[in-house]
Amino acid sequence: MTLKTSIECVLFDLDGTLVDTAPDFVDVVNQLLSNYNKGPIEPALVYSTVSDGARALVKLSFKIEEKDEGFLEINKQLLELYERKLDATQSVLYPGLPGLLTNLDESKIPWGIVTNKPWKYSEKLLAQMNLLDRCSVLICPDHVSSPKPNPEPILVACKQLGCATGKTVYIGDHLRDIQAAKSAEVIAIAAAYGYLHADAKIEEWQADFIVKDSTKIQGLLGKLNFR
Repeated sequence: MTLKTSIECVLFDLDGTLVDTAPDFVDVVNQLLSNYNKGPIEPALVYSTVSDGARALVKLSFKIEEKDEGFLEINKQLLELYERKLDATQSVLYPGLPGLLTNLDESKIPWGIVTNKPWKYSEKLLAQMNLLDRCSVLICPDHVSSPKPNPEPILVACKQLGCATGKTVYIGDHLRDIQAAKSAEVIAIAAAYGYLHADAKIEEWQADFIVKDSTKIQGLLGKLNFR
């Protein structure tokens, strides 16, 4: 099925937007807590913190700050466990997105990923999910001087794909995603189904569109036609 739209490319944030990666982090965080003889953490707390990165997960689960003794070592251990976890990842595409990616491929509309997740984890995850070779562009903090919310990563992706910013969509589940998209002057779609904080006010992010259900993204893209 081809997608009828004048959008030239679709860019996704990774964690919480394209892929549900939280199950891996729940396992890893609880494994690390167990290593320190601490009880497990509620999965919901991990889900609402994943988008803030590993350091935020360490602060949440161990109730310490970055300045505290032992923080850097615990953070290092978390990342090592996560990298090993990717060999048997439980991450999956969100509902509706397998079909959307297939339809984008068949419609010759390139799609890519712009993430604040470092390259070595992003590349390994996507390779394990058989998405790396299908992804037309993957921009990580390693590739730019300033990560999101700076618009540079999105602009670099557009340049590599040869797509006009005015006909590019960026979908993300965090305020910084929408800030980056608006600054890059691409169409900003907020993924309300993602890893939002309990106090997130997504309607105040000034996104062009808000999608509460990942299965509705394709329908929205089909309505984005320009003269």
